[in-house]
Amino acid sequence: MDKLWAGRTTGTTANLVDEINSSIAVDRRLYKRDIAGSIAHAKMLAKQGIIPESDAELIIQGLEGIEADITSGALEIDPSAEDIHMFVEKVLTDRIGDAGKMLHTARSRNDQVALDTKLYCIEETDIINDLLRELLKVLADKAEQTLDVIMPGYTHLQHAQPVSFAQHLMAYAMMVERDMSRLSDCKKRMLERSPIGACALAGTTFDIDREYEASLLGFNGISMNSMDAVSDRDHFVELMSALAIIMIHSSRLSEEIVMWASSEFGFVQLPDEYTTGSSIMPQKKNPDVAELCRGKTGRVYGNLMSLLTVLKGLPLAYNKDIQEDKEPLFDSVETVKLCIEAFIEMVDVMEVNRENMYESAKQGYVNATDLADYLVVKGMAFRDAYNIAGQTVSYCVGRGCALEELPLEEFKQFSTLIDEDVYQRLALHTCVEKRNSAGGTSSSSVMKQIEYIRKLLEQ
Repeated sequence: MDKLWAGRTTGTTANLVDEINSSIAVDRRLYKRDIAGSIAHAKMLAKQGIIPESDAELIIQGLEGIEADITSGALEIDPSAEDIHMFVEKVLTDRIGDAGKMLHTARSRNDQVALDTKLYCIEETDIINDLLRELLKVLADKAEQTLDVIMPGYTHLQHAQPVSFAQHLMAYAMMVERDMSRLSDCKKRMLERSPIGACALAGTTFDIDREYEASLLGFNGISMNSMDAVSDRDHFVELMSALAIIMIHSSRLSEEIVMWASSEFGFVQLPDEYTTGSSIMPQKKNPDVAELCRGKTGRVYGNLMSLLTVLKGLPLAYNKDIQEDKEPLFDSVETVKLCIEAFIEMVDVMEVNRENMYESAKQGYVNATDLADYLVVKGMAFRDAYNIAGQTVSYCVGRGCALEELPLEEFKQFSTLIDEDVYQRLALHTCVEKRNSAGGTSSSSVMKQIEYIRKLLEQ
């Protein structure tokens, strides 16, 4: 394909240069954003009298036809094209003639690609946020279904205190809420500044209306410095950082599901559709979906580091290094969407084994803190109550019994404050329901968390 940028040079390049210089294999997915930006640019050029209205109309019709043909498959994107911008402009000129050559007036590929990718980031942020909303709904629904399911809560992966499975799920719901908030913040900053009109780096001699063009594309304002506009990829970094945090949360939930589905835990059962088998061990049912999401987390981290490394030493303004920004961005976006979609389906159909969870919660003296709290209510200082509860646990360990199995006369050797009502206080259900402080694990507290999330989803 002839090089539209041939000028100072002949436009003739070695095959290897064409290969390393081309980005069409990656940026071809930007064609809709590229065309949307070009239509807005043509309207602005006509409004300002920079090109004739009739030519602008011809350009817009041509661009709309190109978009329709690419979408339908009638027009294939030429893999030998340098990039999507050059491909669209070349096809436009082939179709409508010299009017197509007017489109690039007062524009450079530098501000054009900055615009296209920012539009991409805005659209994909909305898509990911919609997926997160669906995941939030699934988590809230599953939590309400399991309000009465008791499981051991852990610190240091050791039995700590009894909690409801619903509260455990709602902890992840709160992470997802923060993920959505971060994405919304990213989008807000993206919409504040349109880069189009910055041209190559110094602006243009034409009397353009950047604010008008920005408004046509949904932006709230324009970039205030043209050099910054063409070299800015902060929104890439911010979005990819938010995506990396989403994957942190995804990976943590993946780890829990992998453990919960194991024979050692037996807390959940994954339907066959979300597991795989072994080629040699016929009994295996592997939680591959969770494991793959956990594994893909490193990929999203790596993409962020790749972009940060590309950007860290670049002088102003545009440098060809920045062409390496899109592949990690696109990969992170697609990876995160895939993982969220997988979790929406997997969590929704995950079966909870309440009996196994309850039996596990009965181990490890998870109600020891409740014994201490019981003594505090009876009038003992907490630190003294803590010591007595610890001594009682040690005694029970030696006897091989649970706290609630200890006879009352043996309880009383540790404190005369202990009476028959201690057994009701040490029952796991009581331990959970007594923790009704805001954010706690009682069913009433967890229900408030669920209602909070549902109210958020209604907004």
